[in-house]
Amino acid sequence: MPKSTSLWIDTAQQPVTAPLDRDVAADVCVVGAGISGLTTAYLLARDGRSVVVIDAGGVGNGQTAVTTAHLSSVIDDTFKEMLRLHGPDGAKLAHESHARAVDRIETICGEEHIDCHFERLDGYLFLGQKDKESTLDEELEAARAANVDVLRLPQAPVTGFKSGPCLRFPRQGQFHPLRYLNGVAQGFLRRGGQIYSNTKAVEAVGGENAHVKTASGHRIRAGAIVIATNSPFNDLVAIHTKQAPYHTYAIGARVNPGAITHALYWDTEDPYHYIRLQRTSNQELGGDNADPVDILIVGGEDHKAAQADDAEQRFGRLETWMREHFPAAGQVEFRWSGQVMETVDGLGFIGRNPLDADNVYVATGDSGMGMTHGTIAGMLIADLILRRPNPWTELYDPARVRTGAAIEWVKENLNVALQYKDWFTAGDVKSIDQITPNNGAIVVESGRKIAVYRDERGTVHRRSAVCPHLGCIVGWNPAAMTWDCPCHGSRFDRFGAVFNGPSPKDLDPA
Repeated sequence: MPKSTSLWIDTAQQPVTAPLDRDVAADVCVVGAGISGLTTAYLLARDGRSVVVIDAGGVGNGQTAVTTAHLSSVIDDTFKEMLRLHGPDGAKLAHESHARAVDRIETICGEEHIDCHFERLDGYLFLGQKDKESTLDEELEAARAANVDVLRLPQAPVTGFKSGPCLRFPRQGQFHPLRYLNGVAQGFLRRGGQIYSNTKAVEAVGGENAHVKTASGHRIRAGAIVIATNSPFNDLVAIHTKQAPYHTYAIGARVNPGAITHALYWDTEDPYHYIRLQRTSNQELGGDNADPVDILIVGGEDHKAAQADDAEQRFGRLETWMREHFPAAGQVEFRWSGQVMETVDGLGFIGRNPLDADNVYVATGDSGMGMTHGTIAGMLIADLILRRPNPWTELYDPARVRTGAAIEWVKENLNVALQYKDWFTAGDVKSIDQITPNNGAIVVESGRKIAVYRDERGTVHRRSAVCPHLGCIVGWNPAAMTWDCPCHGSRFDRFGAVFNGPSPKDLDPA
């Protein structure tokens, strides 16, 4: 059976830091030790600011650990959409910002001597099964309008994959995200930064007496606060009505080195497939020799969070698709999944937090481009805190409203409203006895929805199924063994502890 974990978690050791055990003060407090938070902290420390980073888990333990780590300046939601939603200038800035993010990652790798297998490579957009070549022609025209270096080809000049007509985008990138983040963390610590793991923030207050309060009662006083927790826990609705949580799946299959050309590949289907390779070794994968191995990573099968319960079938469809398109793929070694926050206009929300004090900043809305959006967040928020001009400020302003995104806004919020029907539906099973070990299900008891998890020993763990954020009913996610909220993306571990906002607290006891 494949390992139910990401390739990155399996082949990297993350730094271990102690929890915060006292009150502290700093110029900046960053909540979240993923790529957004640590890039922000690192860049501020390089400029001589004192920075404290706290995380409810540890360095890179969130969505950064379950990415597929494409480093692309080609916008997931297409340049055609960028032109429609943000105009020619906005589309150019969007491309420029993601290209600069890849450049910055490359620079940091060199300056900090980070061995994370960073490499530059080409990206190829090819047609989905039912799409016409006019789709590529329209995207080619839009990309050129955004000043993108792009070339239309009848076939990608690669080994191991027959693309058919495609667009080639040079100078994209890829890396091992956790090894990179480990290096960034070490660079931050060398510059006097402080990282506290297993330290959960429960309150963030801006203004003259800005501070972050932790679950253990300690306070971090700071001149500025950055909330970089994938989905901000400190907002009720200001951000969450403009983005929606989607779950995505990935598999990693063993491939002989050289059988498939290293590149970024993605198609025009909806939801689309996205593909890359990662060089590793038998030894890193638990073998007894250091022979090189390529892992072909294939992602896709996205759906709204907690609105599907067919993870096995989705993993199966990914494998079937992979074998049809990449016949050199061998045994599937890894299966994992993650959650992305899709904004209504395809770009992240990065900057001053709406309806909050001027010294509270937020980074969210990765829109499928978490590694570059996270790096953009570090660059932009550092500039805002240091009062330096940045050309991307308006483009990523969390308070922005794009009139062209109105239909998407209505659709996503109507979907949220419809989720409240779950209050009146039957449970997943009629009896707790039907729940097998290492599984969870919603059970109705005396009219109340209960989230029930049975562990590997058969012990039953019961929590309220009501998300503390805005009262939606959570659903069991068998791929990640989590309780996920279908409304705004709150996620809880199998025992009910929150690890992804916007919920400010754990599921209540049943």
